Amino acid sequence: MHDLSRIIDEMESALNANNFLRKTALEDLHKNENGDPFKILIGTILSSRTRDENTTKALIRLFKKYNGAKDISKADTEDIKKEISSVGFYNVKAIRIKEVAKIIEDKFHGLVPDNEEELLELPGVGRKTANCVLVYAFQKSAIPVDTHVHRISNRLGLVNTKTPQETEKELSKYVDKKHWIRLNSIFVRYGQNICLPLKPKCNYCNLINTCKYYAEAKVERTKTKTVAK
Repeated sequence: MHDLSRIIDEMESALNANNFLRKTALEDLHKNENGDPFKILIGTILSSRTRDENTTKALIRLFKKYNGAKDISKADTEDIKKEISSVGFYNVKAIRIKEVAKIIEDKFHGLVPDNEEELLELPGVGRKTANCVLVYAFQKSAIPVDTHVHRISNRLGLVNTKTPQETEKELSKYVDKKHWIRLNSIFVRYGQNICLPLKPKCNYCNLINTCKYYAEAKVERTKTKTVAK
């Protein structure tokens, strides 16, 4: 059994020691918007395949023009596209955002549901988005698994999975619920700054002695040196 509390503490220590202090877009949203569930929901939809700074830019523009679900549900889709053009796939996301806003306004009386089942009914909302809303809007225990959480969990040997969905399922089995809320923000920051997809900065990491990926890479480096000789 892995000591996840120690792993998270070591990650946070490495981030702080190397001045990787910038919060993720969702952390900023939670803080700056007082955990507004609708803004966090829309921000999470916008964040897919998009850099944090572009997500933040789009969200600010969108809510500077529209006041909430009611306004967005009545907005022209082309106008929404203009406001969120800094994010990836903004054409599709504009349509989804308007659909989501209309459902929330009509079915949920303007309030974002605070449970996974109803969140997953919203168009364009998958498990990661639903779990992000539960964690960052409602402070409910959930494990949002994006590419960073999936990659790092496999590299450390916490899981041995092929998809983020499998990773969420496995982590949920053995990770104590008291760590669930904290897990996503730390793993995402670590994935953005240290445990990069390509050329991870292992020299900054405090976990190399227990990291499966580092051990395997070390063996490969040894083999290459032996062959070279």
